[in-house]
Amino acid sequence: MEVIHGLSKIENQSPLLSFLKQQLNELETILEAVSTIDEITKKTISTVLSFGEILSSKLIYEILKERGNDISYVDSRKIIFTKYHNDNEIVDEEKTGIAVSNNLDLIETKIILMPGFIATDCNSEISNLGRGGSDYTASIIANYTNSKVLEIWTDVSGVFSANPKIVKNSRPIESLSYKEAMELSFFGAKVLYFPSLQPLIEKNIPAYIKNTFDPNAIGTCISNSTKSEKENTVKGISHIENISLINFEGSGMVGVPGFSKRFFEALSQKGVNVIMITQASSEFSICIAVNESDANTAKNLIDKEFEYEISQNKINECQIENSLSNIAIVGDNMKSKKGVSGKLFSTLGNNNINIRAIAQGASERNISIIIDEKDNIKALNSLHEAFFENNCKNVHLFITGVGNVGSNLIKQIFDQKKSLEENLRLKLKVMGLSNSKKMILSDTEIDLNDWKSKLDSSDLSSNNDQFLNFSINQNLRNSIFIDNTANADVAINYNNFLKNGIGVVTCNKIACSDNLEKYLELKSLSRNHNSPFLYETNVGAALPIINTLNNLINSGDRITKIEAILSGTLNFIFNNFNKENSFYEVVNKAVDLGYTEPDPKIDLCGIDVSRKILILARESGKKMEFSDVQNEMFLPKESIESNSKEEFLKSLKDNNDHFNQILNKAIEKRSRLKYVACLENGEASVGLKAVKEDHPFYNIEGSDNITVFHTDRYKDSPLVVKGAGAGGEFTASGVFADIIKASEK
Repeated sequence: MEVIHGLSKIENQSPLLSFLKQQLNELETILEAVSTIDEITKKTISTVLSFGEILSSKLIYEILKERGNDISYVDSRKIIFTKYHNDNEIVDEEKTGIAVSNNLDLIETKIILMPGFIATDCNSEISNLGRGGSDYTASIIANYTNSKVLEIWTDVSGVFSANPKIVKNSRPIESLSYKEAMELSFFGAKVLYFPSLQPLIEKNIPAYIKNTFDPNAIGTCISNSTKSEKENTVKGISHIENISLINFEGSGMVGVPGFSKRFFEALSQKGVNVIMITQASSEFSICIAVNESDANTAKNLIDKEFEYEISQNKINECQIENSLSNIAIVGDNMKSKKGVSGKLFSTLGNNNINIRAIAQGASERNISIIIDEKDNIKALNSLHEAFFENNCKNVHLFITGVGNVGSNLIKQIFDQKKSLEENLRLKLKVMGLSNSKKMILSDTEIDLNDWKSKLDSSDLSSNNDQFLNFSINQNLRNSIFIDNTANADVAINYNNFLKNGIGVVTCNKIACSDNLEKYLELKSLSRNHNSPFLYETNVGAALPIINTLNNLINSGDRITKIEAILSGTLNFIFNNFNKENSFYEVVNKAVDLGYTEPDPKIDLCGIDVSRKILILARESGKKMEFSDVQNEMFLPKESIESNSKEEFLKSLKDNNDHFNQILNKAIEKRSRLKYVACLENGEASVGLKAVKEDHPFYNIEGSDNITVFHTDRYKDSPLVVKGAGAGGEFTASGVFADIIKASEK
């Protein structure tokens, strides 16, 4: 009624309103009858479904005619006819062709308007053309009238490279071949239903998919040929949800003719549509994909057909696997481009997405895969990014720990955002932030411009398990968990991140210096699930110590000895400890500067350095536990046995003479105090040493670290890695470097 009142002149509204009322009364009568007898027939369904097309087409025709258009109206039921073939209702081409010619050839108006979707069956009863029936009607008319072109106006700007509701960066495809369009429409592209293409293919009629709400948009042209688009070997990605796999296997199938024939005939008799087929060359199994609604029917049909073979244990009963999706990548040029399938598989593998079944036709126009339905969004976005988005790779970050290291890291990510996008084509998106009290969990990128205030005002209390579950359930491609804490409760969850395809970047040494079995498990999970596990900052803040060690070993060199100052904190303390500055004062200053661990006792007891040399020993291939590291303590018993940070610092002040005595002995020997870690002959040790002037560690100033690698290659002149080894800014830059490395994998 709003259309009539809004578009028709008042004096012309009465007939239209009468027609509308008459149609609605007729519809109401039919529905009341259905409700009374509690039964509905195919004819009734078709009749009810026809009302929308008849109403809308008739109203539009009258309004256009009222405005002076040279227009005629034709009822599609008088020219589109159907018949039955193999229990399927199809268009009766001969009868329809004659009817179209007899009716349309006599009309001389410039415009002919008719309803789509509806038709008349072989019993002269109303029928319809099913899903996409209006487009199909237009395609049929285009064929029989030998039209030069068919335009289909819809609510989107053509066929998209992927479902735009799932893949936000999808874009309209400018041109598609008929075959490409058929493949995409079959696999779920809903803009065009594939039966609509057949009448166009017969007469080589191009179709244009245009947007009613954006008529100037280019849209998509579907024709016999497609423009050569070198950058788009894959033209589109489509998918079907609610798929089941049915696996049928047994040794009794091998080498026996006729099994496949019986298998598919059993399904055909009950109209079960097979979406995808795979069979091993061994003939030991057949795997098919069907709609989930058909799965149980298909299983029962197959099991019944092969009831005897199953009873003889020659064949197993069918196994059903539900909640799956079928994803297809489509493109005519795929067959001439090497590496497409490799790119498909590596992209999914790198995102921990398991492929359950694969099919590819000899034309190589389509590669179809079956995956778990829960991985749909991740898979579609990952593949679209790999095949269509030459711009930026989206990397999703979940950051725990926003103290000295964490806050510096967030600042560096924020400052480098533009540079990373322009130079490395990486777009880092922080999706989760957590400190010891509160956290932010977001479905969209967190604005780092005011992250502190957002975190402070968050209603979510910090919870490691909730943070983990959120990261996993988001199921985002290219996800990385970043641990900037020294918390064992955070490190204990690394295995759960890795096994769910989420990379881990950490400056927290606890996991890698935990028991050997745990360390090896994490390394194994990283390899098996293609989840990066990077911890360069565990040893030397931003210094590439672990990377250098791995490069030496991987290139075939043998490590004979490692000597190192691995604590920038302790180096700062002993470089500043002198007769003017007491040991207590220097330690306090290191705490204030953020050089120490939250508990400075971890540094001064050598625990931190012991963990670092242990990690280097393990990276060198040594099967070593933390208890195997020899730790020569220099602290007095009172400091070692202290129970709090305050108590520990007080013990340092109370034992001033003890530390002065150590200092004086070094001065007497014309040496300097350095806290040294050593790995030699399979043994690791840490302890305070008085090094003489000719030692390479003698002149290491400030908070610098130094690691000296003695190897078979570097015998006479060892390989030295030296630089700043303490401070939140340096450690954050090391974490940042690991994030970039993990992102580029």
